[in-house]
Amino acid sequence: MEGSAAATAAGRGLSALLADRAKKQTHKPRTAQELREAALRLLNCHQNLSELLLEVGSSEGDKPLYPCGSFTGGHEDSAPEPFVVPALQEEASMLGVPLGVLSARMAAANIEKISAESGTAVLLNAEQRKKLSCLLQTLRDLLARNAFCRLPFAQALWRMRGPLILELAWHLHREGVLSLEELLENHPDTSALVDWLCSSLRLLFRQAEDSSVDAQTLQGVLTDFGIVFLHNGFRKTSEMGRKLESPPVFCEVCSAVLERMLAWVLDTAAKEKQEDASTLRAVKCWLGVFTLTASQGTVPPESLQQFFSHTFTHVLTYNPQLKVSDAIRLQREWSFARNSSLLSTLFQKLFVVLRAEELMGHLQQVLEANEVNWHHVLSCISTLLVCCAEAEQLVKDLLGRLLRKGFENYDLESLITAFLIARQAAFEGPALFMPYSEWFKLAFGSAGGFHGSSKKAVVFLFKFLSELVPFEAPQYLKVHIMHPPFVPAKYRPFLLEYVALAKTRLADFKVAIEDIGLYEDLSSTKDALQPHCQALQDVEKAVRIFENTGKIPAVVLEASVFRRPYYISRFLPALLLPRLLPETPDSQMALIDALKRAEKIPLNTYSKFIEECQSVKEKFLHGGCPGTQAGDLRGPLKQLKAELEALKRLVTDQSRQDALPAQVAVISEKLVGVLGRREDEDEAASLSLRIKLNLSAPEVQQQDQEVVNLLLTAFCQNVMAASYFSPPDRQGAWPSLFVKMVCGHPQLLPSLLSRLCQLICHQGPSLSDAHIIGLAVFVVHLNEAKSLIPEVDILSWVPHGVTARGLPVAELWDCLLPCRTGELIVFCMRFCTAAVSYFLCKFSSFSHEFLCASLHPGFVKKLQYVVPRLSAEARGTGYEGDVAELPWKSLFHSAACYQKAVLCLWKQTRFRELLQEEMFQLTLQEWLLMELGVHPDEDALSASERQEFHYWALYQQYLPASAASGGCEGDLREACAVLIGSILDFCQRSELFNCGHLEKPKGSVPRLRGSPEIHCRLQEMLLEVELERRRAPPNSHAAEKHFLFRMLQERVKALGPDAAEGDRLLWQQELILQTRVLLGLPPSLLITTQWRGKEMALDCEDFFSFVNGGLKNVCSRGYALSYDITAHFFRGLLSASLECNRSAQEVTAVLASCQARCPILLCSAARWWCQLEPVLCCEWKRLFFAVPLAQGLQRLGELWSAVDSFLSSKASSLVSDPPWISAAFLHFAIQRQTAGEKAGVLKRLGPGAEQVLVCLLFFSVMDFVSARLAPQEGVDVPRALDWSSQVARLLEDQGSGWLAVFRSGEMEHSLHQLLRGAASDQHQKQLPVAFYSLLSTLHPEQLTREPMFLSVAVDMYTQLLQLFMEGPTAVRVDPTESTVHGQEPEDPLAVIRAARQFLVQAIPQCPLGSFSHLHQFLDLCGELDPELKVALTNCWQPTVEGSLSDDELLLF
Repeated sequence: MEGSAAATAAGRGLSALLADRAKKQTHKPRTAQELREAALRLLNCHQNLSELLLEVGSSEGDKPLYPCGSFTGGHEDSAPEPFVVPALQEEASMLGVPLGVLSARMAAANIEKISAESGTAVLLNAEQRKKLSCLLQTLRDLLARNAFCRLPFAQALWRMRGPLILELAWHLHREGVLSLEELLENHPDTSALVDWLCSSLRLLFRQAEDSSVDAQTLQGVLTDFGIVFLHNGFRKTSEMGRKLESPPVFCEVCSAVLERMLAWVLDTAAKEKQEDASTLRAVKCWLGVFTLTASQGTVPPESLQQFFSHTFTHVLTYNPQLKVSDAIRLQREWSFARNSSLLSTLFQKLFVVLRAEELMGHLQQVLEANEVNWHHVLSCISTLLVCCAEAEQLVKDLLGRLLRKGFENYDLESLITAFLIARQAAFEGPALFMPYSEWFKLAFGSAGGFHGSSKKAVVFLFKFLSELVPFEAPQYLKVHIMHPPFVPAKYRPFLLEYVALAKTRLADFKVAIEDIGLYEDLSSTKDALQPHCQALQDVEKAVRIFENTGKIPAVVLEASVFRRPYYISRFLPALLLPRLLPETPDSQMALIDALKRAEKIPLNTYSKFIEECQSVKEKFLHGGCPGTQAGDLRGPLKQLKAELEALKRLVTDQSRQDALPAQVAVISEKLVGVLGRREDEDEAASLSLRIKLNLSAPEVQQQDQEVVNLLLTAFCQNVMAASYFSPPDRQGAWPSLFVKMVCGHPQLLPSLLSRLCQLICHQGPSLSDAHIIGLAVFVVHLNEAKSLIPEVDILSWVPHGVTARGLPVAELWDCLLPCRTGELIVFCMRFCTAAVSYFLCKFSSFSHEFLCASLHPGFVKKLQYVVPRLSAEARGTGYEGDVAELPWKSLFHSAACYQKAVLCLWKQTRFRELLQEEMFQLTLQEWLLMELGVHPDEDALSASERQEFHYWALYQQYLPASAASGGCEGDLREACAVLIGSILDFCQRSELFNCGHLEKPKGSVPRLRGSPEIHCRLQEMLLEVELERRRAPPNSHAAEKHFLFRMLQERVKALGPDAAEGDRLLWQQELILQTRVLLGLPPSLLITTQWRGKEMALDCEDFFSFVNGGLKNVCSRGYALSYDITAHFFRGLLSASLECNRSAQEVTAVLASCQARCPILLCSAARWWCQLEPVLCCEWKRLFFAVPLAQGLQRLGELWSAVDSFLSSKASSLVSDPPWISAAFLHFAIQRQTAGEKAGVLKRLGPGAEQVLVCLLFFSVMDFVSARLAPQEGVDVPRALDWSSQVARLLEDQGSGWLAVFRSGEMEHSLHQLLRGAASDQHQKQLPVAFYSLLSTLHPEQLTREPMFLSVAVDMYTQLLQLFMEGPTAVRVDPTESTVHGQEPEDPLAVIRAARQFLVQAIPQCPLGSFSHLHQFLDLCGELDPELKVALTNCWQPTVEGSLSDDELLLF
């Protein structure tokens, strides 16, 4: 009976057994102590301690083995009953072994039972995990009570009959029972241990998919084992000397396991295509150890660095069986897109810890010291270029070092290594590395190449290239032949020998060097095109270069001489294919004409082309179908679409992000197939090409239209799909890779930018939200890849358009986002909001400095303009709500949410931080230029709303703001100056597109352009400034002279000191625009007032300087201003005099000062007096009521009346005080008379009117010059010359000298100097032409008798030569003008030749007294015309024998 009970007890729980016994002994209750003693007696008789360890705590067996917090030492809930330890103690004493050893043996026995049925499995099943949970609880309690010994336990585990289960060992480590270090160190056989670990780990990853174990357990096993291996296998030297717990043998075991697992990875990668999917997944799972160990932070950085460096070296040197010849043959298959994904993933894991600079240095060390696996080395180069942005420069530096070492030491290995790396890098495309042909030219194509140091270096290079020939692919032989290394002439036989060898090898490939295209991508790995197809591509490229540069491409000219067989037999037939010629010659026809003019097309070939084109036209007119059909690209295009769809699936799959770079590389290959080529920009003309973009009518090449649309559509769809699942900062690098890939195809960029211009600039308001967001993201990454995009020349022929040359692509978007209408302003806001929101979210983890350097400021500035304009809420200073949130998600909803998204971005913290940086701040000038461009009729704001916005911006935003933030610091004058400058800048920009912007109207100045409200604000501000100045005390800062003219003069000076000569049109336009601004201001602002003593006086010095310094040089007649500005000045003079106590006297004083300070104003008054007098009289009556008209104005009126009376014969004489003003009135009055009436007027001017006649001659000469300079003014040149001649002859007849009109160096206050002060600089420069033109109409005999004639004639001649030296066009020649011989001059030299001949003939006839005035002119004459100086000297010194004949003096 007792035996049966014992057997039953052995199979049941201890608690149940005790409960049954209690039921049977109900006759007498016992205490707990009595029950405990009874249980112990029972155990002594029927004990099975091994089973007992599994029984204790079975109620907790359902708990997981790996709680989140792990074991913490709390024993109350899981502690075994107190009788377990005493039972073990009693058993240990009976057996004579320590308690800890006994418990360890029993625990090992239980482990063996749990593992008995596992076989080769490395994972536990559910039942095994339940039993193990109970055992681990008991063992933890025994450890806490010092009743368990780890060392014998570890030793016992290795003595088990079956292998230890890997998961079980990990649980022992995880629960703190036995660490992996203690377990592994006690294995008796290190070789067997390594085998067990490697096989178990491999089996673990294979069984993980079919097991119930979760990902957390698998990750924990991998992490813990990896940390143990790294911590012990790559321990720091100091730790190994200090700690003895890890013997060297165990460290070797850890290193051996890591190396064997790495070998497993590399072997699998080598035959990846043959391996089954489960093996590949298992390998990828093990590769996770690199990520997990690097991210845990438990491994010392030094150990981690040592492990990754060791792994990198082991990968590069693993199984170095491939020869260099094998690498040359196979390296194309090792590009990133074609290479093993396992190998690429391994390198990417290594790149996480090792910086690119360290990798490149380590790579060079390995290459120099070890035999390497070329597959792994070159795969590393490809992966590094794709994954590291800075890799391109590092690879270039490495190549430079290898080449330098190769030629310095004549090291063949360094040289072949450089060539292999350069070719491998070129496989990744031009977006990541230059083509091989370009690298070869840079390295060896110049005298400064690596091989140019000596003959030995040249021989070394060609010996190396010759040894490569048997293994070379055709494309590399083409590169070496078409772009050969530079060699001095004496070493040329080495080159010719190599070229002959290479051509022979190409012949083996059946490739003719004569059929190589002009623009063929020689380094391309694709199969060569048929010769006729390559020729068509050459023609297309040549036409594009000609279209951009206007010149015949250099490579075409070179081919016409050095590659004549290809040029004649391939290129010209492709260029001259018969077609239907357009009515307006296109770029191809222009190139054909240019080649014909350069005699590069035989005449018979050109004639045949024209005839065949005529035949095509006739067939077309009769219903034919000219032209050839383009090749069918449906197949490649479908493949491109399929790969783009595959990219979309990868973008939305978070678990496959590692495959995105490879997929982008595949798309690049498919894109090459669609485009038909991958161009190699290897010519200087090609490298300097700019993209031309017509903003008004952007054109997309027909062959690129579908491709560009497909790429942009796919990108926008991918952006929306990816953003649906995750924010931009968690989408990976695929957008950047995609855009860089597109930029790597330069032939597509013009069409791409043109299409973006169509979408953004012309169709922007009609685009959907998805389009706007996708295009904004695309533009952000285009800015990121700006180094891959050529500069852009943009053109526009619409008002307010933009023209710029050499514009970086980042600045292009400012031109594509105009704010002219309400629709465009809203679109600009939506686009910029999407771009900035994406950028801030995409790079949210980057530093503030990075954001400032990478974000295009134009987007932020546009937002600063449009957001406050459309939203009054954004004009406040307080920002409520969550200012840390980015509005990216809200952009995906309806358009109504855009306003919310914009305000969310406006309040966002990082956006506000950007606004504090100077580069992102919208200045007042930039704000004004944008606002001036808005069309009021198409604005989204009403007139009242626009006025409210203007007042907020000007008075609340910019006026009080600091200068550093683009404001005016409260200075109203500064605000006015910025407004005026901005208006002028805007008008300058607008005038560029106004065909008649330089037409000078006879009596008025065209009005200004731009928003009229801004001009109103300017007038208001200037009025405030003027009132402030008038109210200020006399000596205060506010009472200083007006700033207006000072600011205008600074703008003119900014054009440069030679602006009037070098860039005269721009200078003239600036002055005309400044005049328009002045005409839009109150007239009184032209005149300032200041205190002189106790009285207020008028001050016109600023206006006088403005007129004398520039305005008179752009007036139509050269000595009279337009009516508008003349009337504006006089009205301002009257208005400003209101402040003076003696207004009439001040007006008179100003007019008197005009005679000396600004005589052109009085000439202008004389010209316009008929229109001006009624206006001034009315203005005077309005301002001064009954006060008599100012004496100065009365005097002008009297002079006009006197002239009118004289011309109407009412008066016999002319009032001539002062004579030059009377002459001015007379001159303008005579211009309205007939020729006969003019002659009568001259006869009536008696002998007392000499000064009037001289002044009249001056004004007549000025009319003659005006007729030559501005024929459109209506002044007839012959009539003007005839009238001047009549006045001059009258003066001759009266015996009065008229030469003083042309004499230089007159006294400062002389009459003639005053007259010259009234003329423009350009008119004064033309006086020599007028002088010799006038001489041709007079009698030379009378002139030569004048004492001053010779000095004036020589002076005018030297000035004429100086004028010609400024440029032949400076000497204006009218075709109707007659020379002294009655012939029409053909060029400016005719005027000089006639003047010189006249001088040569006149010199001998001049009296000796005439030569006494020549001292100051002889030196200059000697510099310009030495022979004429000799003639003058000979006549002056008659003792000198002989003289030069006329023929000897003829220089021209």
